[in-house]
Amino acid sequence: MKKLSALKPGTRAIIQKIEDPESHLKLMEMGCLPGEEVVVYRIAPLGDPLSIRVSGYNLSLRKEEAEAVWVEEQ
Repeated sequence: MKKLSALKPGTRAIIQKIEDPESHLKLMEMGCLPGEEVVVYRIAPLGDPLSIRVSGYNLSLRKEEAEAVWVEEQ
């Protein structure tokens, strides 16, 4: 498993778990649920934020939020 923040643009992965209890509910409300497919589209030049596609829509995450999401690459 890897952190979402470590993936390169164009990578597909399945969300396995969210480890940060503070952002857990916020991320789940935005569609980042365990078992959901996520695709990394873009990463800003300095690595923050990340643009991803999850649950049928585009979402921007801060790097610190993406580091709390563990995924398994496909």
